[in-house]
Amino acid sequence: MKNDKRKVGITLGDVAGIGPEIIMKTFMDDQIFKHFTPILFGNPRVLSFYKKIFSYDKFQYSSIKGYNNLSHNSLNIIPVWEEEFQITPGTPTELTGSYALKSLEAACDALKSKHIDVLVTSPINKKVMYSEKFPYAGHTEYLMNYFNAKDDLMFMISENVRVGLVTNHSAIKDVASKISTEKILRKLQLMNTSLKEDFGIDKPRIAVLGLNPHAGDGGAIGNEEVNIILPAIKEAKDNGMVVFGPYPADGLFASGNYKQFDGILAMYHDQGLIPFKYIAGEDGTNFTAGLSVIRTSPDHGTAEDIAGKGIADETSFRKAIYAAVDIFNSREQYAEMRANPLVKRAVLHDERI
Repeated sequence: MKNDKRKVGITLGDVAGIGPEIIMKTFMDDQIFKHFTPILFGNPRVLSFYKKIFSYDKFQYSSIKGYNNLSHNSLNIIPVWEEEFQITPGTPTELTGSYALKSLEAACDALKSKHIDVLVTSPINKKVMYSEKFPYAGHTEYLMNYFNAKDDLMFMISENVRVGLVTNHSAIKDVASKISTEKILRKLQLMNTSLKEDFGIDKPRIAVLGLNPHAGDGGAIGNEEVNIILPAIKEAKDNGMVVFGPYPADGLFASGNYKQFDGILAMYHDQGLIPFKYIAGEDGTNFTAGLSVIRTSPDHGTAEDIAGKGIADETSFRKAIYAAVDIFNSREQYAEMRANPLVKRAVLHDERI
């Protein structure tokens, strides 16, 4: 009998961090298997190790060799390395980084080959993972290269707010030189398209933040708003997008006016992520818009300071899985609507505990 549940590929992340813990906590809930079939790329010994130290007797999984004998009622694990090694929670090493890369490579191969429908990545330690095989600032840059994407949008999403970035992992001293009218316009186009195709918003409203305090005060505190950001907003409007700004970041978020917009474009990482994480709390998800495939992740890192203590919160990881499935369904519905304009979008969200 054919099973039509979406197949969600999951990377193990750095095994010295909280990735294994949040995965195990998520899949100890049997109700979750009603909505999708999870496939983890990693090593069963890692989960056995953490299962023992956490005393997670309820946690079960199925170790499989391929995609023809998937269990649709438990976590499937495809081993991507066989050798045993010592795990020290909270202490990432070059070896744990190499295993995180093996997990990511196997998952991307499966996504490209359509063995899985979507990808959810667990947190990695970029310092120990950085190597000749992984010369990237993070997952986003790796995925762009792997799937030959011309551009991407790091898009932080939750039920209450969505924030995209013009620059992803850039040092503050480099941000001003890395923004341009053309780049901001490309990010706006990616956000506008994503809000339509991935989130079912027919005419999205987008706010753009300034770079400088007070959005430059008309040029008194920097001229990037006048010379770079405003021209991008004007061109976006000329192209039919509903775009406003530039807004001072503090005022837009503190006043609550961010609620009037479907998406907010920030100029740099902390400008967007600090208010996003404050507002979204544990409900935030990192989504890479602009790829031909769907990838999400929790909006936090490896948290080595609490690894192995059993106190990590799995909410963001769970939300990332549901977001990936919802986006997959939304893209399918959007494509169907384009092919047949009489088709209406269905409600994407199931009742979930």
